[in-house]
Amino acid sequence: MTRPTDLLPEGLEDRLPASAARITHAMRACLEVLHQHGYDRVRPPLLEFERSLASRMRGLRTQAMFRFVDPASLRTLALRSDITPQVGRIAATSMRDAPRPLRLAYCGDTALIRASQLDPARERLQLGAELVGADTIAAASEVVMVAIEALQAAGLSGISVDFTLPDLVDTLAARDGDTDPDHIAAVRRELDTKDAGGLRAVGGATYLPLLYATGPFDSALAELRDYDARGALSTRLDGLEAIAGRIAAAHGEDVRLTLDPTERYGFEYQSWFGFTLYCDALRGAAGRGGTYRIGGSEEAATGFSLYVDHLAEAAPEAEGGRVAYLPLGHDAGTAARLRAEGWRTLAQLGEGEDPGALGCTHVLEGETPKELEASQ
Repeated sequence: MTRPTDLLPEGLEDRLPASAARITHAMRACLEVLHQHGYDRVRPPLLEFERSLASRMRGLRTQAMFRFVDPASLRTLALRSDITPQVGRIAATSMRDAPRPLRLAYCGDTALIRASQLDPARERLQLGAELVGADTIAAASEVVMVAIEALQAAGLSGISVDFTLPDLVDTLAARDGDTDPDHIAAVRRELDTKDAGGLRAVGGATYLPLLYATGPFDSALAELRDYDARGALSTRLDGLEAIAGRIAAAHGEDVRLTLDPTERYGFEYQSWFGFTLYCDALRGAAGRGGTYRIGGSEEAATGFSLYVDHLAEAAPEAEGGRVAYLPLGHDAGTAARLRAEGWRTLAQLGEGEDPGALGCTHVLEGETPKELEASQ
């Protein structure tokens, strides 16, 4: 019976064994891919000074974080909502003298004061990689392809990559000599809502073609090139085309490529390049990434983040494996050998236990595990 005191806050939940196993399997698979590609794992603390977190990424909102006063220093602490700024701090401080490009990986819990309607979870397991010290097509391509490989290793299929240009409006406004921040903000707002009428109403008619330069990558890119007759976006579009070409060469039709140049949700601090990852059977995005500058050092970096507890919803169920039931009085050496060989073991603690009901597949008889049905 659930008592009122047993209820969890909105947006938080317990992960029971089956769900926790899927998350753990996906996490290990993704981290192994990052390790194989040379990304070294770091583990920043769960809490930091609010001012430090806010200074590392442009657009990071500490108002979305749980904050409280540190009794030791009397300064404001924040519970992280995003690990990427912490990795940026590490790269700019403790590892500032490490050779570049610097490849770092991470995995840890994050929390939000309020969740969005699209994603009601307030606690998330964030996993990702950051490539620091390189702002090149090769660096961007590597990050996207490592992210795709990580999703595939976790068992996800039907992967698609949706490219965007986070600083698109700023670039076009500079082209047109538009320095009015209110007008630029209004144009962004209407592009975010894909509202053609609203865009005209705020004096953004010249941006209307951007609403239609979306969809399959090749056709959307062609639309953007036609729109960009004055060449303000040429280097960015050339870069996108090169990245897409590398992905297509590596994955062919197994990975779908699309383009939505005005998409800004989730790209608060990215610069010229951003991407969102989607998978079949998964509601919402599987992850996001892109290029950015680390606050303080202004060093270029490219990275991606996956929320493992979310993507594990579509990952295949982790196999339980072989579980050997160890009767009372079993040989401890034999049990240790089985575990070294990859078995899980469950020791009997009292009379009347049911090995099958406890999830066992075998029962240890002497030095040999026997299939449960065969042994009964």
